[in-house]
Amino acid sequence: MGSVQQRIIVIALVASVALIYLLQPILMPFLAGMLLAYIGDPFADWLEDRGLSRRFSVVLVFLCLTLFFTLLLLFLIPLLGRQLVLIQEFIPVGIHWLKSTAVPLLEQYTGIEVGTFEFDMIQKALSGHLGQAGSIVGLVLKEIGQSGMALIGGLINIGLIPVVTFYLLLDWDRLKFKVLNLFPNRYQEKTEALAVECDEVLGSFIKGQLLVMLCLSVIYASGLWLVGLKLALVVGLLAGLASIVPYLGAIIGIGAGLLAGWFQFGEWMPLVWIALVFGAGQLLESFALTPLLVGDKIGLHPVTVIFAIMAGGQLAGFVGVLIALPVAAIIMVLLRHLHDYYKDSDSDCIEPKC
Repeated sequence: MGSVQQRIIVIALVASVALIYLLQPILMPFLAGMLLAYIGDPFADWLEDRGLSRRFSVVLVFLCLTLFFTLLLLFLIPLLGRQLVLIQEFIPVGIHWLKSTAVPLLEQYTGIEVGTFEFDMIQKALSGHLGQAGSIVGLVLKEIGQSGMALIGGLINIGLIPVVTFYLLLDWDRLKFKVLNLFPNRYQEKTEALAVECDEVLGSFIKGQLLVMLCLSVIYASGLWLVGLKLALVVGLLAGLASIVPYLGAIIGIGAGLLAGWFQFGEWMPLVWIALVFGAGQLLESFALTPLLVGDKIGLHPVTVIFAIMAGGQLAGFVGVLIALPVAAIIMVLLRHLHDYYKDSDSDCIEPKC
C-alpha cells in the first residue's frame, strides 16, 4: 500500500472518529435504524430469494418489525408502570427489616457501630420517585411543561428511526458494495473476507444474543408469575437484559427475585421455587438457547463485553453504548488477523540475543 493511500486511510479514520464524537447528539436515530436494518436484512434477502421484489420484501419486513415493537410497547408500558407502583408496597417492609434485623445483626457479628441512619428520609424519597415513575401520563405532561423543546426533539428522533430503517433496509446490499469499493482494488478481496468474518461475529452476537435475552426475559417473567411474585415482570426483564453478559442475568435476577420474594411471602418455600425458575432458565440458556441461537462464533469474553459497554457509555454516552459491542467485535477480528500476520512474519532469528 502506497504512502498516499496510507495517509488517506488514516485521515478518513481520524475524521470518522471526530465526526462521531461531534455529532453524537443526533446519531441515535441513525444508529438505531442501522441496527434494525442489519437485523432485518437477512429476512428481506430470504424473501427476495423466494421471488419477491426487494421493495416488497423490505415492506413486509418493515411491517413485521413495526408490529412487533408496537405490540411490545403497548403491552410493556402499562405493566411496567403498575409494577413500579407495586415496589412502593415493599419499601416500608424493606426499611423496617433493615432497621429491626439487618443493622442489629451487622453490629452484633462485626462489632461495627452503624448508628442511626435516615431510613425514613430514604423511604420518602424512593416512594416519591416511584410514584412519579408509575404515572406515565403525568411524566409526559410534566416534561411538556418544563422542557417542551427537548421533548419535541426526542419525539423527532424516535420518529426518524423507522424512516432511517426503511431506507437503509431498502439499499443495504447496495451500500455494502459501495463501501467495499472505497478500498483499493488489490485489497478488496482481503477486505471482503474481513467483512464476512466481522459479520459472522456481529450476526451471532447481535441477532443471536438479542433473541436469547428476549427468550430469557419471557422465561423468567413467566416462571416468576407462576410462582406468584408480584414483581415478576420487572425482575424477569432485568434478568433478561443483564444476560447480555453470561451468568450476570441469573446472578442479578436471583438476587432481586429472592429479595422481592422474601419481602412478599416471608416464607422459604416460595424462595426455593424462585431459585428453581432461574436454575431452569440458566440450563435452557446453556444447553439450548445459546448453542441454537448464538453458536460459538462470538469470541467476545464477558469481561470484554462489560468493558466495551462501560467505555462506550463513558466516551460517547448513549450513542457509545449502541456502538460499543459492534466496534469491539470488529476490533477483535482485526486484532486477531494482525496477530496472525505478526506470527507469520519472516524472522531469521528467534533467540533473544539476535
